[in-house]
Amino acid sequence: MVNVVLAGGGTAGHTSPLIATAEQLAMADPGGSLVCVGTAKGLETRVIPEAGLRLELIPPVPLPRHVNADLFKVPTRLVGAVRAASRILRTAHADVVIGFGGYVSMPVYLAARRMHVPVVVHEQNALPGLANRIAARFAAAVLTTFPDTRLPHAQRVGLPVRDAIAELAEQGRSARRGPARDSFGLRRDLPVLLVSGGSSGARSINRATVAARDQLLAAGVQVLHVLGLKNFHDDKPVTDQQTGAGYHPVAYVDDMASAYAAADLMLARSGAGTVVETAVVGLPAIMVPLPIGNGEQARNAAPLVGADAGIIVPDDELGPQRLIREVVPLINDADRLSTMGEAAQRVMPAGAAQRVANVVLQEASR
Repeated sequence: MVNVVLAGGGTAGHTSPLIATAEQLAMADPGGSLVCVGTAKGLETRVIPEAGLRLELIPPVPLPRHVNADLFKVPTRLVGAVRAASRILRTAHADVVIGFGGYVSMPVYLAARRMHVPVVVHEQNALPGLANRIAARFAAAVLTTFPDTRLPHAQRVGLPVRDAIAELAEQGRSARRGPARDSFGLRRDLPVLLVSGGSSGARSINRATVAARDQLLAAGVQVLHVLGLKNFHDDKPVTDQQTGAGYHPVAYVDDMASAYAAADLMLARSGAGTVVETAVVGLPAIMVPLPIGNGEQARNAAPLVGADAGIIVPDDELGPQRLIREVVPLINDADRLSTMGEAAQRVMPAGAAQRVANVVLQEASR
């Protein structure tokens, strides 16, 4: 029986692999305990309890991107967050910590090191973040999603995906396509474009999709548009009276497995979670990497593009006409979609959650 503390939060990119790993740990070690650590500012306050997992909160310690007054508050804030994390580790009788990066993980990593609790690091992106770069120097194990991630002693295991995604990959999207489309109010006989910018949405993708909406519908392409919670403002469905294709806007989708099953093609950012989940289930994707940061989203998409399993469109080139030119011919080419989906599944094999859980339990046993 192993007591595991899992750290990660902020966005679905951190919380989804955390939850997937927790699911596997619970099955592999049903007598053990699982405690998740996050902050009050992130998506974890909703999705982790909904997954039936215990969540403890620590104060957030965001690192400002620019030199300003907040930068000088970081050391004091970090000390307080490490103390809070230490209390959680003691109360949980932690045997091992696994962190998924982000500013939530840093205090937990430091608390674990001070208390001599082994640390396992999992990096989702091709380019690692600051917390994982630091923790990798003293971690017992360093796990990565992509093959070329530069971290010391890194072992590529892939990205843990939740049971619902793994089950969809095993069943095949076509087996669930009809019921999935019914659940979103989509017609079964017309192709479906799934659009999502991740849990926070993506303005450029949203704008281009809305601007191209009428042309897509006129071409007989249905659109399931996940706008993001902060971008949804009572948007209404629209149906083309001639083709019957509908535009279906939603704020957020909890059951992404059903959304993937309903879709023939996806337009999305290329965060690690989206890249891996779409690849695992064999859903072809047109990816628009986030143009800010350190370029990790373009690097995330590179393995799929290199295998002809995905397409990249630079953010500054995405407009309604480019969207139409990319989407309409592809979504109506069933053979190419099938070839892309099969290639994607070869690039990103399933089973990462089990592999990560096994490493966590091994390090605890040492």
